[in-house]
Amino acid sequence: MLERRGFMVVNQNVTFNEKKFRQVLHYIISKAGSLDNVGKTVLYKMLYFLDFDFYELNEVSITGEKYFKLAQGPAPSDFDTSISLLEGQGKVEVLNSEYKGYSQIKFVSLCKPDLNLLNANELNVIEKVISKLSSMTASQVSGYSHGDMPWQATEENKEIDYELVFYRDSTFSVVVEDDIVC
Repeated sequence: MLERRGFMVVNQNVTFNEKKFRQVLHYIISKAGSLDNVGKTVLYKMLYFLDFDFYELNEVSITGEKYFKLAQGPAPSDFDTSISLLEGQGKVEVLNSEYKGYSQIKFVSLCKPDLNLLNANELNVIEKVISKLSSMTASQVSGYSHGDMPWQATEENKEIDYELVFYRDSTFSVVVEDDIVC
């Protein structure tokens, strides 16, 4: 949370787009949901990183979702509602399974996702996040998310401010600096 003009502001220019969030969630499930290691925790982190990476690049979030700092890393506030809607529409199936001795909630896409609200630039960032995080276990991706400045700078159980992406170090920053020529 950043202080501006004497009061605290969190994500004042970010507006949640429920339909777009569901499209993104369904798309990620269709691309990575069948992987053994991808359950609810991994999906949480993919959603966080795609929104925050896109914000770092474009100063706007893809979905406008609110994310909160929880002990296991960032968590989206509208995930369960969106999954319930996707399940009710027959687009995804929710399964309880086990992965490496741990219980896991998995999601399977039952049809091709609608992408009419997403543009090529957004899909590009989503694909990069899927590629980067889809091989991580829940423990690995949670640990990784704990290194990101927005999560670190936020108090427990509080909303994470998108503006904090501009304080990321080179490990997490997605902005490519131009080489300085002298």
